[in-house]
Amino acid sequence: MAASQRIERVTLPTQIADRLRAGILEGTYEGGSQLLETEIALAFGVSRGPLREAMQRLVQEGLLRSEPHRGVFVTEVGEEDLRDLFFVRAALETTAIRKIYESGGRVRTADELNRIARQMDKAMKSGDRVSGGDLDFEFHKALVDGAGSKRLSRSYASVQTETRLCLHRLMGGYRSSRDLADEHFRLAELIRTAELEEVLGELDRHFGDPAEVMKRVRTREQRQ
Repeated sequence: MAASQRIERVTLPTQIADRLRAGILEGTYEGGSQLLETEIALAFGVSRGPLREAMQRLVQEGLLRSEPHRGVFVTEVGEEDLRDLFFVRAALETTAIRKIYESGGRVRTADELNRIARQMDKAMKSGDRVSGGDLDFEFHKALVDGAGSKRLSRSYASVQTETRLCLHRLMGGYRSSRDLADEHFRLAELIRTAELEEVLGELDRHFGDPAEVMKRVRTREQRQ
């Protein structure tokens, strides 16, 4: 079998990290709570070595924080964290778009973004907000990947993980929006046809003010 056809083996630390990450994003492990190695190793049926490696990965992703002589804790997030994350996301995506324009990859990137937007439209129309939210993240990941920079993509992946945490902690999940797919269709089409500055302006409008978004969500929740 050729090397390019081999299936990469998923290591035990990777499996543990995936399970812990899902638990953190779903709220199984609350913000500020301590993760005790002995308890988790017993619950997962694993030794503490691969568990520590998995936890270290999540520390690097920003989902956990390690305090010397105290232990490992689930990261707590607030409105300022979300505001900062959106600032960094916007900077990375702006850089990606500029690179896409310079490299001539606009049509290829727009085609991929349009494909994801169609899936998003289908999910939102069927009332599947979870899949719609996942596809939103996939859309923006594909946008950054379109720049063809491994380091930019790695940086963005970490920011996306933290953004998911903030959205779940502060907003109880992904926002509902009938216009979600339309916004992404428009951004994809502008990348295909418009001048750079118009696309960057649309991206800025697309992100909006995260603090204002949270304010509207919380006001709606209080009325329910």
